[in-house]
Amino acid sequence: MRIFSFSPFGYEGSLVSVEVDLRRGIPAVDIVGLADGAVKESRERMRSAITNSGFEFPAERVLISLSPADLKKEGAGFDLAVAVAVLGAKENSRETNEDDSMWTAESPEDTGDSVLVMGELELNGNIRPVRAVHAAVCTACAGGIRKCIVPEANAEEAREVSGMRVFGAQTLSEAFCALNDSKAFTQKERSGSSNALAGIPEGSVNIEGVLFAPVSPELDFKEVRGQTKLIRALQIAAAGGHNILAYGPPGCGKTLCMQRFPSIIPLLTPDEAQSVTRIYSIAGLLPHNSPSVRTAPFRQPHQTATIEGMCGGGPKCTPGEISLAHNGGLFLDEAAEFRTSVLQMLRVPLETASITLSRAGRTSVFPADFQLLMSTNPCPCGNYGSTDKLCLCSARAVEQYWKKFSSPLLDRIELRVRADNNAGENTKGVSSEELRVQVARAVSAQRKRQGKRNSKLNASEIVKFCRCTDGAKKILNEAQEKLGFSPRAASLCMKVARTVADMSEKFCIDEECMQEAVDFRKAEGNALTDMGML
Repeated sequence: MRIFSFSPFGYEGSLVSVEVDLRRGIPAVDIVGLADGAVKESRERMRSAITNSGFEFPAERVLISLSPADLKKEGAGFDLAVAVAVLGAKENSRETNEDDSMWTAESPEDTGDSVLVMGELELNGNIRPVRAVHAAVCTACAGGIRKCIVPEANAEEAREVSGMRVFGAQTLSEAFCALNDSKAFTQKERSGSSNALAGIPEGSVNIEGVLFAPVSPELDFKEVRGQTKLIRALQIAAAGGHNILAYGPPGCGKTLCMQRFPSIIPLLTPDEAQSVTRIYSIAGLLPHNSPSVRTAPFRQPHQTATIEGMCGGGPKCTPGEISLAHNGGLFLDEAAEFRTSVLQMLRVPLETASITLSRAGRTSVFPADFQLLMSTNPCPCGNYGSTDKLCLCSARAVEQYWKKFSSPLLDRIELRVRADNNAGENTKGVSSEELRVQVARAVSAQRKRQGKRNSKLNASEIVKFCRCTDGAKKILNEAQEKLGFSPRAASLCMKVARTVADMSEKFCIDEECMQEAVDFRKAEGNALTDMGML
């Protein structure tokens, strides 16, 4: 029997083989294989747990090897694997009864019968849940391991991985007894295919084949009065996965609208949910009662967030906010108050949809395919461009305020909206259910046509899928000449126009769709245009 555990580092992590050798000598427990403090302390937890569970701790000298030897082992998740391996070695020594022999918990020749074991031990033998179980089981399954023993609290999380047989243990005794009992391992029954509808919130609705979570009353757009243009931009952003920037005076409703954005985002597909669930499992943020993440993430970090907090890192190379927002939205409220270095760090992940982290000689690549939503004031005092209030900021102050964003970052934002205090304040609010209809229509069309969101189309796919009428091409060409659109800006306009056309069930992009995309891009009559940043 080969016993494996898992060392979480970055997005990938590594499987760790656990070997135990019982030999003559002064009774002691030695752990080799670059174990950190938490892993070395497992010697005492493991000894007490074995004794308090009714087993006899080996009287020989115990050598525990964690391989590969040059990989640093971190965390308390090795406790159960080490304890089970020690008990297996003790049992093997009784069966062989050869005093001069060396016993190990695994036979190097036997590679077919392997098991993944994870869990933290209490002194009384109970097993505590650990993080990164989903990631560990996925890695083990990819490596050909089909059985795992995990804490009962993590069992459903492990069963979400197709093809893995799982035993959820509450105590060390249960885990050791199950080790040689193949009937104790079970896997989740799946109806139809591996794309089972796991983790879908109760009350979710299906609109044209696209699933949406139930609308929370406090996040319903019907509570918003006015800001019709901003709500329209958010609807387009949800339909095509586009980035958006809203700017306007304080109190006009920018944050109010942005925080309701999750109510019109579709649920994740099973394929999208796999990577999101793995990230949240690694970060230790996966709820025990929700083994799979199907709701699109929506992260709202504070303005004091550091580069490490946003992009990830630390001793264990844990995911940052942009990875936690993978396949969802990252909302930066009062974006101009974030550090300039933090804002500029977003530029590459917005293009590559991933981020590469290097820590202590090791490299890990986290997915970071997120939508960027930003809201900010037009100037430090907030009154620039207002018709009824006086702006007290100098031209230099306004320029410095907007230079925190930089043109390369703003050039990657497809939708720019100015929100005013009197922007349709008497108009009736539109509910999230009504907004979802066009979003679902567009998402369904994109999935059938190209299998991804319009915002992710590359140059060749834009030519193939974004067919325009002659009038639409003329509008875009004029915008490039008169407004100085960059090639990137022109391609982003094409993507937004394609989304608008999908929302209206139009095969080709017509003049109306292109004009709306250009209008959201140019955002004329504001501080950004005056400074030549848009």
